[in-house]
Amino acid sequence: MKVNGKRHNLWRAVDHEGEVLEAVVSKRRNKASALKFLKKLMKRHGKAETVTTDRFASYRAALRKLGATEKQQTGRWLNNRVENSHLPFRRRERAMQRFRRIRSLQTFAAVHSSVYNHFNQERSLTSRHTFKLTRTAALAEWRQLCSG
Repeated sequence: MKVNGKRHNLWRAVDHEGEVLEAVVSKRRNKASALKFLKKLMKRHGKAETVTTDRFASYRAALRKLGATEKQQTGRWLNNRVENSHLPFRRRERAMQRFRRIRSLQTFAAVHSSVYNHFNQERSLTSRHTFKLTRTAALAEWRQLCSG
């Protein structure tokens, strides 16, 4: 991602259902930032059974340091769930005409993922009636959270 004309990296963790667990912005994409991201993720969500990543070397180095290299899975289409979860974020980013500061990008990424997870319904897997009921329940819960 570009922030004020400089390239930054958005690290995202997605669970098996496609919900975004964590989003962190860093200036570099190296072992240290991967390790920091994985430690934060494990502290908040516990250890994962498997970690699906792309073939970038910093993931393997960070997992080696944590002693979890056997949990890593890499493959041609295995990380599609992460890539597809990134699309609504990128769409919203374009509408906002990019970011000017790293802090605003980090704040937006954290808030956007929690809101999107709350309202995202697997429309193709449910009937129209069920979809409308769950969407109404999510909206009512959201309004209750915002009011109090």
